[in-house]
Amino acid sequence: MFLNPSADEIRNLLQGVRTIAIVGASPKPERPSHSIAQFFIEQGLTVVPVHPAIGELFGVTAYPSLSAIPFKVDMADFFINADRVGPMVDEAVRLGIPNIWMQDGVIDEAAAQRARDAGHTVVMNDCSYRRWRQLMR
Repeated sequence: MFLNPSADEIRNLLQGVRTIAIVGASPKPERPSHSIAQFFIEQGLTVVPVHPAIGELFGVTAYPSLSAIPFKVDMADFFINADRVGPMVDEAVRLGIPNIWMQDGVIDEAAAQRARDAGHTVVMNDCSYRRWRQLMR
């Protein structure tokens, strides 16, 4: 059974992140990916929207996939259906994105274990915003 990192490990992960790819970023303010992206921008992080149907979000260029991002990101934060996340986690692993975060309800234990086995830090079925608020005071 997959277990998330400890609170201390998650705090260390969040302290080291400067650039976050928000996979499944939405231009709709009522969507969690929208408000969480905005929150991370307010915290001084670089947010990279990833969605094939949008050109930009918050004045920032959006990319159709993780592979299309022309620079390094520290974390891929997945706001997509669990049945689609496996191949995208594999893409993040191939690209060398060190931290992989799957939001509440995004569960793919096999993908999470593949990423962990490849040396990546993985958080699954948890909210990056909620954890930031709990751990980064």
